[in-house]
Amino acid sequence: MSVVMAVLRLVIGVLFVGHGAQKLFGAFGGPGPEGTGQFFEQVGLRPGKPKAIAAGATEIVGGALLALGLATPAAVAMLSGVQYAAIWKVHADKGPWVMGGGWEYNAVLLASLMAVAGVGPGALSLDRALAIERAGLGWALAATGAGAVGAAAVALVPPGQAGEAPAQEAEGQEAAAT
Repeated sequence: MSVVMAVLRLVIGVLFVGHGAQKLFGAFGGPGPEGTGQFFEQVGLRPGKPKAIAAGATEIVGGALLALGLATPAAVAMLSGVQYAAIWKVHADKGPWVMGGGWEYNAVLLASLMAVAGVGPGALSLDRALAIERAGLGWALAATGAGAVGAAAVALVPPGQAGEAPAQEAEGQEAAAT
């Protein structure tokens, strides 16, 4: 079973690294940060280029961690986050089927990531070698839940809204103090 889990982690992780490299460097025929940023702007992820860079870096780091079986719950959280954001901003309104631009592939990735976090990265992982392996239903729910929360903060908060409440609160407190 450890070889099977290593293959699953390697395939998903390496493909995420490649997907991130498409965004960050234009590798493998990808659009790079400029093209990805323009696409992100079109789907409402603003500012596009910084979010494209963040998404690409998240995919590269999360994919590498997953492939190595290192900090597996963190890798699952990172990669789940980009999948939730992709569903919410690109695929949700197109229905489930990928042939129509839907979210089925993203759902398969999310389920696979949750399974890795639940079962654990396996014997052929750095987590196991370093005796830091964490697994189980709680870890799977926490990792994918953290991905959803992170994606919501990035994808669902309108541009210019993040961080405004504390500034407005501070202004209100200053006015009340004077």
